[in-house]
Amino acid sequence: MLYRSLLRVAGVGFFPLGFFARLPYATSALSTLILLQATTDSYAFAGLASAAQSIAIAIGGPLVGALADRYGHRSVGVAAALANSAAWAALLAASHDTRESMVAAATLVGLTQPQVGPLVRVHWSRLMRSHDTLHLLPVALSYEASADEMSFVAGPALVGMLAAINPLAPAVVTMSLIAASTLPFALLYAHRTTQRLSSGEHGKPHLLLRPLAVMFLAMVVMGAVFGAVQTAVTVYADMIDRPGASGLLYAEFGIGSALAGVACAWLPQRFSLRARYVTFATALFLGMLILFIAAQLVSLPVAVALASFTVAPYMISLYALTERLAPAERATTAMTILCAGGPLGTAAGQAVSGGLAESHGVEGALLVALVVAAGALLLALWAFLTDRDRNIWIIDRVPAKNQAPREPVEHSQDRPLS
Repeated sequence: MLYRSLLRVAGVGFFPLGFFARLPYATSALSTLILLQATTDSYAFAGLASAAQSIAIAIGGPLVGALADRYGHRSVGVAAALANSAAWAALLAASHDTRESMVAAATLVGLTQPQVGPLVRVHWSRLMRSHDTLHLLPVALSYEASADEMSFVAGPALVGMLAAINPLAPAVVTMSLIAASTLPFALLYAHRTTQRLSSGEHGKPHLLLRPLAVMFLAMVVMGAVFGAVQTAVTVYADMIDRPGASGLLYAEFGIGSALAGVACAWLPQRFSLRARYVTFATALFLGMLILFIAAQLVSLPVAVALASFTVAPYMISLYALTERLAPAERATTAMTILCAGGPLGTAAGQAVSGGLAESHGVEGALLVALVVAAGALLLALWAFLTDRDRNIWIIDRVPAKNQAPREPVEHSQDRPLS
């Protein structure tokens, strides 16, 4: 019933096109890695270029978000899709040129990456407000988390199949997906309820820097967990002499997370956002503890299956809190800043866990996931205790059905809210 309500609000066509529109993000890094490794015959160089692309995504995302808040989602979404297609064409051309050209083109691909995930979450927020159905926003965010997870299952699987045909094929198909889905999605849906909002008579509204920094760091931690788990399943697959098993194991991680994300739609409204954040940070830590222990006592596939269910609920709480602490006119900027933490954390998690895996194998990589999850829990507890003393979050509860949304307000970084 809850998800049928989303269909009525957004329209049936929104969902399949929105899913395919986010696939280029899920295929981008691996497509670049395969293309440049095949061209240069160097995993080290391909990894360097892919890392440069990830860092560029983290830098470019907030810039795209700020432009979308200023000029509107439709115009910026279309421009980003066109620019990203051109950047992919440049990368394909540079694959026959110097290594410096390849790194520059890979960086350009990252800087112009269409920010479908963050923009569509802001789309949901404004869509729900315009339809007076704000009580459905947690359901929409649950769906989006599940869609993200499934895109990171389908995307790498698609790249793997295409790479078996030709190493150029993943990059070409990524370009095609941008033209066939990301661009039409921006044209058909981004303009409906995501047009630029007026900042009102008080001037440009401010972002709450301190709580936004907490959310950004929390997403960095989540990215580090992803990077460590990716490293662990890759090492495990090499140990059992089945390299293809790494993709299947990581897909298992994504599927479990997606299922948990779908289930979050049925959480009771009295379960406040702050309480969800602390609860799911605790669950994430316990999940990584189970992963670390069960991988040694039982098997890594079983451990991954158990731990996967603790991922999406934690991420959904971050998206929901970020949506609430940002004024409407700066919501896209805030959401893209949050999402920028993901690729940065993933790159750091892969680097650190890769070094530990060299000497300690799978357990070394999983130890990184456990340590950063403990950091996520400590960060959540600190934010909760600070909130009790200083009230740094905008809202405590998921809004009840038919509750009128708050108007955007001006506030300084430390001014008490609500």
